[in-house]
Amino acid sequence: MISVFEAALQMNLSPQQVRNLCRDGKLKAEKIGRSWILSEKAVKTYISNNNCGVAEDKLFYGLGRKKNNKPIVLSFFSGAMGMDIGLEKAGFDVLFASEINKSCRKTIVRNKPDVALVGDIRDYTPEKVLRIAGVEEDEEVDLIVGGPPCQAFSTAGKRKAFEDERGNVFLNFIDMIRGIRPKYAVIENVRGLLSAPLKHRPHAERGEGKALLSKEELPGGALNTIIKRLEKAGYTVNFNLYNAANYGTPQKRERVVIICSRDDTYIPFLEPTHAEEGAYGLEPWTSFRQAVKGLEEVEHKHLNFPEKRLKYYRLLKAGQNWRALPLELQKEALGKSFYAGGGKTGFLRRLAWDLPSPTLVTHPAMPATDLAHPLEDRPLSVQEYKRIQEFPDDWQIEGSIIEQYKQIGNAVPIGLGYAIGKHILRLMNKERIQEYEGFKFSRYKNTALEDWKEKFEQMAIA
Repeated sequence: MISVFEAALQMNLSPQQVRNLCRDGKLKAEKIGRSWILSEKAVKTYISNNNCGVAEDKLFYGLGRKKNNKPIVLSFFSGAMGMDIGLEKAGFDVLFASEINKSCRKTIVRNKPDVALVGDIRDYTPEKVLRIAGVEEDEEVDLIVGGPPCQAFSTAGKRKAFEDERGNVFLNFIDMIRGIRPKYAVIENVRGLLSAPLKHRPHAERGEGKALLSKEELPGGALNTIIKRLEKAGYTVNFNLYNAANYGTPQKRERVVIICSRDDTYIPFLEPTHAEEGAYGLEPWTSFRQAVKGLEEVEHKHLNFPEKRLKYYRLLKAGQNWRALPLELQKEALGKSFYAGGGKTGFLRRLAWDLPSPTLVTHPAMPATDLAHPLEDRPLSVQEYKRIQEFPDDWQIEGSIIEQYKQIGNAVPIGLGYAIGKHILRLMNKERIQEYEGFKFSRYKNTALEDWKEKFEQMAIA
C-alpha cells in the first residue's frame, strides 16, 4: 500500500486530484483516520487504463528514455512541437515536453508517445522535471527551449507583461532554466516582447499633465528584467528578431529568439540560409507555390468564408487585397474599418503564388486577418498551413479544425527550429559561424541586443 503523495508522484497528478479519485471510488483505496492509502497495483492499473488524463485537464508522462549519444533537449510550452521537430532534425534528442493545452497534449502523444510529457510547469520543480525526463544525476542537459505564452507581450493585447498571469509563467520558465542550468537555453517569443513594459500604465493615464513614465513603465522593461535575471544566473545572452523566411520557411514570420550560453563567449546571430531575391549569394526565399507542391489532388480540410465576403474575393487575383477593389467596394467591404487608421493589410487578402506566405494566424477566416488561397475562393486549408509551417504531412494534429489551425498557427516553423538547432550544435563544437555584414534579419530596426539595449538606456536616462 502507498500514500496519496506517493500515488500522486507515480500518476503525475496533484495529491488533491488523487484524493478526489479515492473519494469518488475511481481508485481503490482505504481511509485510515483522515488519510487515504492506496494499492500500488490499483494505481498502476489506473495509469494504464486512463493514460493519466491525456484526454482530461490532468497530466501525463509516458515513457522511455532511449540511450543514444545525441545532445539532450528539454522542451517547454511545446505546442504542436514545431521547434522540437526542427531540433531533432538538426541532431538533438528531445526527452521532455511541457504543454498545458489539452489538444496540443493529444498531438504530442499521438506523434511522440515516447517523450515525457507534463502539463503546467508551475506544478514542477527543476529536480522533478529532470527525474521525469530520465536525466541521470551525472548527466547535463545540453539545451532547454521554450516559447512562453505571448499574449501578455503582444502589441495586439493589453500588454500587462508580468502583471498578467501568462507573463508570470515566463518568469517561472526563467527560474526553471536557472534551476536546471543547461549548457544553452533558447527563448522564442513575439516582436512585442521588445517593447513590453514591466509595469503597464493605461494610455488614458499618460501624456500632458501626467507623471512621467518610471523605468518600470518604459517600453522594453519586461525584456530588460528577463535579460538581467539570466545574466545574474551566469548566462551570456544575445537576441535578435528573425524572419523565418531567411531560414527556408515559406512564410514571412518574425520572432524574437533569445540564445543563452553558460559559457562566457560571444554568441553570433543565426546564420541565414536564404535571402530576399537571393541576396548575399544565398538561396532565394521559398514561395507558397513551392510549399504546396503536390497538394493539388489532396482533399483539403478548411473553414469557409461567409457568402458576403466571397462577393469581393471573386474580384481579387493572387497577391491582391481589398485595395485592388474599386473605391466604392472598398468602403462597402470594410465598413467602418475603412476610415480607421493603419494599413489594414489583413483584410481580404489572397496569397501570392511566388512569394512566402504572410505570418500564419490562428484563424484564417477572421475579417481582419484573412488568408485566402491565391486562386480558390476559400481560406488556406489545414494541409496548406502544415506545409507553410513545414510540418511533415504525416504529423497528426489533434482536435477540432479550429484547434488544428490554432496549434499550427502558433507553432515555431520547423525551418527556424532546425536553424536554431544547427546553430547551437556549432556553438557546442566551437565551429565557425559565418556573419553577413548589414544583413536584414527582419523588417524592423533596433531589434538586436546591443541596438535595443542602447535605445532602452537612452529612454531610461531621458
